[in-house]
Amino acid sequence: MGNRRVLTTSTPRQIQVVLHHERPQSDSLAELIKINNLEKKDTQYPTKDTLHHAIKELDQLIGLKKVKKLIYEIYALLFINHCRQRIGLKCESQVLHMIFKGNPGTGKTTVARIMAKLLKEMNVLSKGHLIEVERADLVGEYIGHTALKTRELVKKALGGILFIDEAYSLARGGEKDFGREAIDTLVKAMEDHKNDFVLILAGYSYEMNQFLQSNPGLPSRFPIQISFPDYKVDELIDIADLILHERDYKLSPKAKFMLKKQIQKEIDDSYHHFSNARFVRNIIEKSIRNQAVRLIREKNQSREDLMMITPQDINPDM
Repeated sequence: MGNRRVLTTSTPRQIQVVLHHERPQSDSLAELIKINNLEKKDTQYPTKDTLHHAIKELDQLIGLKKVKKLIYEIYALLFINHCRQRIGLKCESQVLHMIFKGNPGTGKTTVARIMAKLLKEMNVLSKGHLIEVERADLVGEYIGHTALKTRELVKKALGGILFIDEAYSLARGGEKDFGREAIDTLVKAMEDHKNDFVLILAGYSYEMNQFLQSNPGLPSRFPIQISFPDYKVDELIDIADLILHERDYKLSPKAKFMLKKQIQKEIDDSYHHFSNARFVRNIIEKSIRNQAVRLIREKNQSREDLMMITPQDINPDM
């Protein structure tokens, strides 16, 4: 069979593209598309050129190797289905509702936002916007109120993605809780508008697994389930560098060493959920304020002084 690419059909649990004999190992979505010749010019389907901005945004995210590979698989599946349609082969519409599992600060919302842009540029979504909600936005105060609120949010999300954070909270109140009504309304909307929007339910891994087990019909409705692992310490340092670079700041070598120690301590001390990039962003923003307080007391600050974050800024008590 040589290097021919083989496409498997989607299963209720996953969408998978198998590359024979060897799957590309690049972390870059743009490179994956290029390696597999999916950037061929086609006036009826978006290519690497038209997807450039969304792809670049995804590739610039630190880590998330498996997430990027899965998005590549979705792109490949949609592209091949388009090719099959053009020559008259059968092609079923793909269900793209998703479950995002992971701790806070692991990139779930960011990836959902990029996914909306990508699916718009792939001609899957007509608008490509993201509506981000939580339990309070869906659940009403009296019978019938929840269904009305939920339907209104689905209506706003048509053409884009409805992203529900901490979705497991909808099933926490028992049989009489209005959260159940929200779930039932969402399930109906997934059928009524199956080609008009994508639903992404997000939350902690353990809680989301329990949530899916609470309703036997839910897992099969979400064929794409993505786990967002905690970042490694070095990845979090890279994220810190990126945040600072975007703001024209930088860490001194000693400050970077101190930040690494603080991150490791937080990971070790976290009893349950570590907030990952959110924790790092909070430290960086506090350090920038500390730097401002330190510099305002000094005279004749140089460009380097105004850019440099020092160990004292990371930890003023030292």
